[in-house]
Amino acid sequence: MLVSDSFPGNERNKMCLVSKIPLGIVLAIPPFNYPVNLAVSKIAPALIAGNALVLKPPTQGAVAGIHMVHCFHLAGFPKGLISCITGKGSEIGDFLTMHPGVNCISFTGGDTGIAISKKAGMIPLQMELGGKDVCIVLEDADLDLAAANIVKGGFSYSGQRCTAVKLVLVMETVADVLVEKVVTLMSKLTIGAPEDDCDITAVVTESSAKFIEGLVDDARVKGATFCQEYRREGNLIWPLLVDNVRPDMRLAWEEPFGPVVPVVRITSVEEGIHHCNASNLALQGCVFTRDINKAIMISDAMETGTVQINSAPSRGPDHFPFQGLRDSGIGSQGITNSINMMTKVKTTVINLPLPSYTMG
Repeated sequence: MLVSDSFPGNERNKMCLVSKIPLGIVLAIPPFNYPVNLAVSKIAPALIAGNALVLKPPTQGAVAGIHMVHCFHLAGFPKGLISCITGKGSEIGDFLTMHPGVNCISFTGGDTGIAISKKAGMIPLQMELGGKDVCIVLEDADLDLAAANIVKGGFSYSGQRCTAVKLVLVMETVADVLVEKVVTLMSKLTIGAPEDDCDITAVVTESSAKFIEGLVDDARVKGATFCQEYRREGNLIWPLLVDNVRPDMRLAWEEPFGPVVPVVRITSVEEGIHHCNASNLALQGCVFTRDINKAIMISDAMETGTVQINSAPSRGPDHFPFQGLRDSGIGSQGITNSINMMTKVKTTVINLPLPSYTMG
C-alpha cells in the first residue's frame, strides 16, 4: 500500500494498492546438458508466481523432460498446469515462441535465443545464451589452485557447459609453470563412455564435434602450440590444451562447447581485461590472485555477468543471481529474480474526496 504524500508536494488523498499477478503461461526451454536441473529452475519460480507452464525439453534430452513432467502429474498437479511438448526446434520452435497464448519465455541455450528474441514480440524474456568464460591468472596466483580449477572448469561435462572455462588469460611470467601443471592434471582424466563414469565422454552431436574440430584446425594452421595430440573418434574428442593462442585465431573468441581449452599469454592485466570485454559473449569469468584488492578492481572492470574469485565459473546456488551481458543473455535468473520476472505489477488507486491523515 502506497500513499500519495510519500514525498512533499502531494496531498494524502490517494491510496495505491500494488499487486504482483501472474503473467499467464510461461514457455520454458531448457538445454540438453542439464535437462532436469535447468528445467526445474524455470518451473519452480513460474509456479510460485502463479503461472501455468509449457515445457519444451531439448531434443537430445526429451526423455528426461517427459519423465519429469509425468512425475508432476503423478504428484497430483492439476491437469493443464504443466504441459510438455516435444519436437525439433526447427519444426515447432516458431509455433511455440510466437504463439499468442505464450506470455513469457525462459530459454537456456545458444544463439537460437537471439532469433527467438526478435520474433517473440512484447512479452518478458529470460535468456541465457552461452559464454566465452575467461580465466585470468595473475603472477601472484596460487598456480596449483588455478590449474585444478582450469581442469575442473574446462573439462567437466566434456566442456559442454555454459560456465565452463573457455579461455585462459595468463601472465607470461607464470605461463610455462601453469601450463605444465594443467597438462599434468589432464593426463589423469579418463576418456570413454558415460556408462563407465569417464571424465571425458562424447560431445552431444556429430555437428558439434565437427565444429570443435574446425576451431582446432584453424589454431593449428595459424601456429598454436598443442600440448597433447589432437584425437577424435566420432563424437569423442580427447581433452586438449592449446597454448600460444593469438587473437587472430577463432579459438580466442568462439565457444567450442567441448573438451578444448585455449591459452592466451598476456603481459598486463589491462590486456586480459580488454580481451574479456571485447568478446560478444559475457556470461562469467574468473580471476586467480592472492590480492583481494586486485581481484575486486579487475572484477569491476570485467564487463561480464558474474566474476568468480579464485574459483572456476559456476552457476548457483540457485538463489544466486545468474545473468549474461551482451549476446550472453537477457534478464537475470536465480529464484527471486525469476519470480519477479514471471509476474507483472498491477495497481488499484483509491481516490479520497478529501485529504486524510492518520493521528488527526
